[in-house]
Amino acid sequence: MTDLLDLPWTEGRADVSPREYVDACLRAIEARDEKVHAFLHVNADADAAALPIAIKDNIVARNMPTTCGSQILRDFVSPFDATVVERLRASGASIVGKTNLDEFAMGSSTEHSAFGPARNPWDLSRVAGGSSGGSAAAVAARMVPAALGSETGGSVRQPAALCGVVGFKPTYGRVSRWGLVAFASGLDQIGVVTKTVRDCAEVFGIIAGHDPRDSTSSTHDVDDYAADVSAGVKGLRFGIVREAVEQLGGEVRANFDAAVDVLRRGGAIIEEASVPSIGYAIAIYYIVANAEASANLSRFDGVRYGHRSERARTLDEVYFDSRGEGFGAEVKRRIMLGTFALSSGYYDAYYGRAQRVRAKLRHEFEEAFRSFDYLVTPTSPEAAFPIGAKTEDPLAMYLNDVFTAPANLVGTPAIAVPSGFNAEGLPLSLQIMGPHFGERALFRAAGFFENETGYWKKAPLST
Repeated sequence: MTDLLDLPWTEGRADVSPREYVDACLRAIEARDEKVHAFLHVNADADAAALPIAIKDNIVARNMPTTCGSQILRDFVSPFDATVVERLRASGASIVGKTNLDEFAMGSSTEHSAFGPARNPWDLSRVAGGSSGGSAAAVAARMVPAALGSETGGSVRQPAALCGVVGFKPTYGRVSRWGLVAFASGLDQIGVVTKTVRDCAEVFGIIAGHDPRDSTSSTHDVDDYAADVSAGVKGLRFGIVREAVEQLGGEVRANFDAAVDVLRRGGAIIEEASVPSIGYAIAIYYIVANAEASANLSRFDGVRYGHRSERARTLDEVYFDSRGEGFGAEVKRRIMLGTFALSSGYYDAYYGRAQRVRAKLRHEFEEAFRSFDYLVTPTSPEAAFPIGAKTEDPLAMYLNDVFTAPANLVGTPAIAVPSGFNAEGLPLSLQIMGPHFGERALFRAAGFFENETGYWKKAPLST
């Protein structure tokens, strides 16, 4: 079992039947997830398939719970499949379970899950990242070969970085959001977590493509995203984003410099790039995302579906008590901040200004991509931190998205690929960003780096 689940999904396994493969995943989940808590629901009756896959529990799947990590949806079972789930099933994939997450995808550590945090397989006392921490931990612990997550400000790439696996977010609109429970509709995207870049490209090829049920869905043709994974990087131009890394030091900076040297030795052209407004990305993100969350989460009112307070006697009490009992502290914080940013007298000062600076940031990214094929930064400013270390300091938690949020704000694709380990043996990660709809080239660069370093081959021992 261990040898099978250590292999990339895309490696040939002619001697293993689809039934044996799915059963190997289910046995691994049973043996390991009590410690890791990557799953909120396990599908013990999963069909035989060449691709067993887990999906984050804010993506609906027919006849399975969709809790969003929240008490307010604790008992909700979806009557339909999200578009990405439909496409996975049509390709022959099997959904083996739903993964843990920060409540309504609001967090960077999975500690805001109403059902307890996911733990990092490299050190069970540390966070798995978030909000797709369960998806990243499930892949890192070799319980599944692939998982879907969602991104609003880095929620696939950051946990992938902390767990030592590949995490990818596509161009906004490249993957349908139909069936993804909305956090911030102008930022939300579905992404992929895998052990290897090729696996990631193959899964992405299954779920990508236009969907008329999603009004933001792109009509761009789906490409053969894995075609250039082994093509190398000779002659390609990589820009180190000066404003993002100029204050960076310590192990993360040393690891980043070493990762850039790998690209340089492969024949890549490495130069400094400038994105002057990138330092405002976190401030922009937490205004725009919270404002949209305030509107999107108004549907959870105790009337239509989800938790309804048993003590409520009037309509006002149904609203107040159901939401008060059902939502956790972080979700309440973000709803209040978002409502304030949209309120009369403050809209233009906060939300309107944030959107104007966001447009400027997007223009600066477009200018940078006129000179460079890729932009590079670390994925996370630090390795996985201890559980509980930042729960009382929301700002410190929010800063974990400092390198990932810009790509969400401007809608470009980005990938996190393992780049080594710190002195404590915890994973570190390189982020590579590309221009809009540049996913095929992005997998090329990440594939080269992965092949040269081979960090994906090292699995955690703590599980």
